[in-house]
Amino acid sequence: MEKIQQNMIGESPALMAALDHLSSLASIDRPVLILGERGTGKELAAERLHFLSPRWSGVFVKINCGAITETLLESELFGHEAGAFTGATKQHIGRFERADNGTLFLDELGTMSLRLQEKLLRLIEYGEFERVGGSKTLQVDVRIIAATNADLPKLADAGKFRWDLLDRMTFDVVRLPPLRERQGDIAELAHHFAVKMVAELGWPLFRGFSEVALEALMTHGWPGNIRELKNVVERSVYRWGDQESPIDAVVINPFHSFDQDTRNSQGKQEPPEEPKTNPLDTKAQTSDGVWPMDLRQALHRVEHDWLTSALEEANQSQKIAAQLLGLSYDQMRSLMRKHGLRTRSSRGL
Repeated sequence: MEKIQQNMIGESPALMAALDHLSSLASIDRPVLILGERGTGKELAAERLHFLSPRWSGVFVKINCGAITETLLESELFGHEAGAFTGATKQHIGRFERADNGTLFLDELGTMSLRLQEKLLRLIEYGEFERVGGSKTLQVDVRIIAATNADLPKLADAGKFRWDLLDRMTFDVVRLPPLRERQGDIAELAHHFAVKMVAELGWPLFRGFSEVALEALMTHGWPGNIRELKNVVERSVYRWGDQESPIDAVVINPFHSFDQDTRNSQGKQEPPEEPKTNPLDTKAQTSDGVWPMDLRQALHRVEHDWLTSALEEANQSQKIAAQLLGLSYDQMRSLMRKHGLRTRSSRGL
């Protein structure tokens, strides 16, 4: 139970509604279908449903129906007898037998073939089946929870999913909200993943996210949902590398920054420098003085220009440039990372 509570993080109304729905179904021993986009936590939801149910002391067995071929899936679900097919040298106990008196979670149910759907329907209706290559009828007591991101009614209309199986699998349907509907949970989730990554890297403390980094996290659309957020946060912590300052750069697209570094390392010609302006000339920062202006963008550019001017004055010495700007060395390094600046020489560092 503790594992579930730790992983189902968030207090947004959309998540709370889904968790309440799961809790209300826990004691009802019927099949449940969980709907959700990729990365929304369908497996965690299924685990929660199992551990809140009277079957909590039984096993929770899971299988991804879309990750293996039809023949192998049949063997994994129902088991097989020795000699059932080439390479079947001994008897194999399937997931349904292993899940007896517990719960079986079928992920990506919509990818299952019509032939296997028929065998699944019989098991749901009568609780019995035969192993592949076997003649003995076996009986099991299993609660089935399935998940998909597919439109099963649409697949059924197209003849790609059995309507009778859909009817039996949908005693009730629980929808997990995508992360874009859980805005209030993003910061908490990001902090959770960052703390775990910092511990993995052996850093003494997580210094948090800057306002700029938090804004980037909050405004991204997160098509990959929680899984994508986890990857982005872990990557950003690792690439930031500074244990003493808050993370100020969120790396959402790893290919973009990699390509940029590759072009620079290969010595390709960089774009011509913009005409130099006085960093305090705010009119020059506002698109030739045209209003309205983006104040944050203008301030960002002023900060960038002051940094480059100080580095030029200091002959690319970060320490001297930091002194010219009244900054500590660590603050100077943090700002240079923020603006993607690199010195052309290591002299004086």
